[in-house]
Amino acid sequence: MAVSTTLILAGIGVSSLVCQWLAWRVRMPAILFLLAGGILAGPVTGFLHPETIFNDLLFPMVSLAVAIILFEGSLTLRYEEIKDHGKMVRNLIPVGSIVTCLIGTLAARWILGVSWEVALLFGAISVVTGPTVIAPLLRAVRPTSKLANILTWEGIIIDPVGALLAVLVFEGIVSWGQGNVFGHSVYIFGKTLLVGFAIGAAAGYLNGLVLRKHWMPQYLHNAGTLTFMLGVFAISNEMAHESGLLTVTVMGIWMANMKQVPVDSLLEFKESLSVLLISALFIILAARVEFAAIADLGWGLVAVLACLMLIARPVSVFLSAIGTSLNWREKLYLSWIAPRGIVAAAVSALFAFQLERIGYDNAGVLVPLVFMLIITTVTLQSLTARPVARLLGVQEPPAHGFLILGANPVARLIAQALRKHEIPTILTDTNWENVRQARMENLPVYFGNPVSEHAATHMDLTGIGNLLILSPYKQLNSQATYHFLDWFGDDSVYGLVEGDQDQKARLQTAGKVQRTRGLFDGVSYAKLASLVSQGYTVKTTQLSEEFSYEQFLSQYQNQALVLFVRDSKEHMHPVKDMETLQPDNDWILISLVPPQPQKERKETNGDRTVTSTGPA
Repeated sequence: MAVSTTLILAGIGVSSLVCQWLAWRVRMPAILFLLAGGILAGPVTGFLHPETIFNDLLFPMVSLAVAIILFEGSLTLRYEEIKDHGKMVRNLIPVGSIVTCLIGTLAARWILGVSWEVALLFGAISVVTGPTVIAPLLRAVRPTSKLANILTWEGIIIDPVGALLAVLVFEGIVSWGQGNVFGHSVYIFGKTLLVGFAIGAAAGYLNGLVLRKHWMPQYLHNAGTLTFMLGVFAISNEMAHESGLLTVTVMGIWMANMKQVPVDSLLEFKESLSVLLISALFIILAARVEFAAIADLGWGLVAVLACLMLIARPVSVFLSAIGTSLNWREKLYLSWIAPRGIVAAAVSALFAFQLERIGYDNAGVLVPLVFMLIITTVTLQSLTARPVARLLGVQEPPAHGFLILGANPVARLIAQALRKHEIPTILTDTNWENVRQARMENLPVYFGNPVSEHAATHMDLTGIGNLLILSPYKQLNSQATYHFLDWFGDDSVYGLVEGDQDQKARLQTAGKVQRTRGLFDGVSYAKLASLVSQGYTVKTTQLSEEFSYEQFLSQYQNQALVLFVRDSKEHMHPVKDMETLQPDNDWILISLVPPQPQKERKETNGDRTVTSTGPA
């Protein structure tokens, strides 16, 4: 029975959403499910035939989608981040890129017998790991903070750097193919580089200036930037053949390093595209993979993958680790973790298209080779990362820190008190003024939506295992609750009651969400903010046989609000109900206490109150 094009297109969209949902449920990289879905829809069932459906539009569609992916990746490359994340990260970028590219090239050439051009391009593409595959793996495994930071920032930085390397290699191959003599090939390659860097830099500066000067209304920032970028991509290709990918990569890097340009909102906008456009792209690309092409590679495919995973990665890590403080266990773990991701899949498909069009017949092996590299590394390393971390002793102990939703004055006071007890904390807020104040107080803070894909990639939750909702934004509070209930667990999400009694009544039937309410003896955010504005401060009090909990309550005339207790095992617990609270005499209380008269302060200024946070 013939299937309508409309049904096929709708099926691609639904399938991409199902794949994203499955990835979220099992906490694995989405690309694995997208590729599997494409293979199922294409070579397995024959439901999807991209060339038949899209005809001449397939190549332009893939080109524009890859341009969007490279542009988004390049927006994350900030020069100061390369400097600020240690010698190991700085070494891994150049050393790892060169070693992986070299070994990948030689393996593809000598084992599979492909041409030097295709082998070199495969070596360049195999460099890229990427945050979209690293972040879910780290969340599930929880290695030590040192290793998590190295892997996270390597993935973020190598994403655009590796893509730029692959683009440059491709431009060189195409330029050489167009030149009948060496001099003409050099001219074509030089022209491509000149156009790519010049137009990319100019476009990045111009677009950044428009955003910084607010010459365009806020609601057009995302759509305008995307449209402008695609226009620049097309113009660059017209001026110099296939220079567009280099142009958009340079444009993104320029904007990322331009001062006072709000690129974070652009990155969040990309999430909506990734669910539909980019997710659908990978289903379409995977549907073109043929089992016969994979089978033709034979055992040579296994040998190439083994060279990259068991030779190239360990050599890169151990060379990069020279002069660092990493021990052999940490080096071994880094040597095992290097899953490939979205950029590798997209770029390989596009470049295979291009090379086949200009006469490289064996370029067809590029797609199955890269796709099998992605599937193998993501699957194998996702399944083994946790036991390997446990075996090597590089896994973090149970996370006891707090992610605090809100960077308002109340949240900042509580974060300061927790940090005095060496409890890991990170604040998150969508209000820039709150974020700015938190940074001035030297508090770690993430600016943006904590349930966004950008947050999942860039927000460092090492040591964080609890969510504390101290925000007045009801809709965001609910979103964060649902999101982190699945992430942290039912007993690790704490929220304030809503001030609106009707809203509270509606939440009576909300199941899990309702059980998170009632933090801090059932006070609302408005009540907490009111107390702080009246001069209440956060104090830490050590209980003892000489100063019991009852004496503490009496001292503040039952007006103190106990926020946290630290028990004899040094575990920090948020307090929900003060009526049932029965702390032992060796416990520590973190409380919100009323202001006291000057005379009374002097009388109680003994060893009972050991620290004080907040205004006097």
